[in-house]
Amino acid sequence: MAQDRFYATGKRKTAIARVWITPGSGKVTVNTMSAEDYFGGTFKLHRIERPFKATDNVEKYDVVATLKGGGKSAQVDALSHGISRALLEFNQELRLPLKKSGLLTRDPRMKERKKYGQKGARAKFQFSKR
Repeated sequence: MAQDRFYATGKRKTAIARVWITPGSGKVTVNTMSAEDYFGGTFKLHRIERPFKATDNVEKYDVVATLKGGGKSAQVDALSHGISRALLEFNQELRLPLKKSGLLTRDPRMKERKKYGQKGARAKFQFSKR
């Protein structure tokens, strides 16, 4: 194989994941820590494995990622998006199963801006009749 390391970027809200995948044993490293240690517990880890399960590549690739911004939940989704795109760099034939699982679509939902004359994006200042 000409290249054994594939890079992609995943995003969700303000979280950005820079992801490198290499053929290996399925080890996931996030910001020089294991995914279990970084995310604390296993409830978010199934979202990381979704791209591999959709393409039948469970424990075939090692993942090294750097995450910035957002909260842990957004970071997990950004990581999943990045892994999906990196798998696509590796093999274009994986596009259909990834697309059907909805893993290639970047989630466009963002925080709504605060408006002037209001307390927040939608919340108004408290109204007093008297």
